[in-house]
Amino acid sequence: MERTQRDAQAGDARRARAVAGSSPAPAPVEAFRLLSRADHELAAAYAATDPAERFVHAHLAALRSAAAVVALRGRPSGRRSGRSVWALVEVVEPELAAWSVYFAGGARTRAAIDAGRFDVVDAARAEELVRCAEDFRDEVGILVDPAATFSLLPGSRARAS
Repeated sequence: MERTQRDAQAGDARRARAVAGSSPAPAPVEAFRLLSRADHELAAAYAATDPAERFVHAHLAALRSAAAVVALRGRPSGRRSGRSVWALVEVVEPELAAWSVYFAGGARTRAAIDAGRFDVVDAARAEELVRCAEDFRDEVGILVDPAATFSLLPGSRARAS
């Protein structure tokens, strides 16, 4: 998924709102814990050489990041408690809806890999998901802590250049 101008503007708007607030309430510890788990999954994704393994770790990193959004914003009230984390993110942080749709689309592939079908993903698709999961983690990191920098994974930013 390539970032569109609209995605970039949404990120700029989130950062501006975060900076404009005089002293925002601190994020829940759980949100930071989930981001740390996302970082560990991303590190595992970068270390893996098998495309299926890279895909699974990247998808799990995105799930942990999405869970951090829900921990930060809270679960919406209502009858539909069986929603996926992706549906919850769309409700509690609509500016991340495009990411939710993208990662929800990878759930079937991850389920197939979990079922032993390792041929359902190639190296290019795994690499795309790793990079998108890292970008998503960074977007969520800015929401959780507006003063934070990007994730610092061994070799991740160096590989991007």
